Amino acid sequence: MAPLNVCMVGTGEYTTGFVGGGQSGSDKKVGVVGLTLFDLRRRGKVGNLSMVGTTGSKFPALREHLHKNITQAYNGLDTSFDSYPANDQRDPEAYKAAIDALQPGDAITIFTPDPTHYPIALYAIERKIHVMITKPAVKTLKEHQHLIEESRKNNVFVYIEHHKRFDPAYADARNRAVKGSLGEFNYFYSYMSQPKSQLETFKAWAGKESDISYYLNSHHIDVCESMVPTYRPVKVTASASTGTATDIGCAAETEDTITLLVDWEKKDGSGRRATGVYTASWTAPQKAGVHSNQYFHYMASKGEVRVNQAKRGYDVTEDESGLTWYNPFYMKYAPDEEGNFAGQGGYGYISFEKFVDGCQALKEGRATLDDLDKRGLPTLKNTIATGAILEAGRVSLDEKRPVEIVESDGVWSLK
Repeated sequence: MAPLNVCMVGTGEYTTGFVGGGQSGSDKKVGVVGLTLFDLRRRGKVGNLSMVGTTGSKFPALREHLHKNITQAYNGLDTSFDSYPANDQRDPEAYKAAIDALQPGDAITIFTPDPTHYPIALYAIERKIHVMITKPAVKTLKEHQHLIEESRKNNVFVYIEHHKRFDPAYADARNRAVKGSLGEFNYFYSYMSQPKSQLETFKAWAGKESDISYYLNSHHIDVCESMVPTYRPVKVTASASTGTATDIGCAAETEDTITLLVDWEKKDGSGRRATGVYTASWTAPQKAGVHSNQYFHYMASKGEVRVNQAKRGYDVTEDESGLTWYNPFYMKYAPDEEGNFAGQGGYGYISFEKFVDGCQALKEGRATLDDLDKRGLPTLKNTIATGAILEAGRVSLDEKRPVEIVESDGVWSLK
């Protein structure tokens, strides 16, 4: 069967590494989405590629950035793509024309601000286009469940880009928890942060359209959800610190650090309960040495797991930047001995390849949507508890109260 055609919705840091008219200052200087898909095209798994933003005048400089930093860096890797809107146009709904140019069975990736995920995904699903959405999937349970309903109706694969599921340490920990050798779930604590410089990148929407819990806590809440399939969240109490983000010009409602306290309950009615504590911040120090601090502690009745992926056993010291801990296990940017991109084993890359392979398996009749759910992939069905916790956390902060999560006959709601 022909390779998968893919449209990349969103042209920013995560897709291209191009921010504010130049290369990003983060660890994603050449992006993730575009580079991965360009390489998957080189390998024959992906066919035609397109990219859509809101402002066409950005594309000439963006193409130059990709040619200089990808094509010339990786043995002539083809970075060509069709673009929407035209170079002389600005169109916030250009994604519609880009999706209309696709055929049923093609796919899109959505790496745009959180509130835009739902309308873009729904537009694609209704046209039988497979969808990958960056985390969080959407902002509300209502939207999440509607996308599940529509994806089933149209036999469309919707996959949430929870790449930490494919981090080998996290994946091994999940396997030990799910297989039961550690016993019953009792306690989970996680922390994830990024430096204050990220708030410059996200200032246009930070605190107004979404928050740091949706952006970073989504990683570890999903990991926890995937580790404890026999438990469900039943209550969320949120707390937040403020002041630092607003000091650097962010919207008045921007929280610095958000912590969610979550009560989990075993589904069998035994009364067993567990506690989850998830903390995320985007006001960490600028010179912390790591772009993203990330670790968790999982305790169960017969054992525990501690994973610290902040330093990863790999550090580099340079005169200019000092001591830095890089993460080539996520995206390895160094080329191979022939000059080609060599990051196929990184869990960031693997996340995309799993999506592409899932789309092809569905198209070729080798798998059903139920099969893809059962594989433990981060599908809409397999991430609904994460969505419930994130929305409940937002409501808890806004209304200053604990929020209950209720599931009845497969339908989720907040109370």
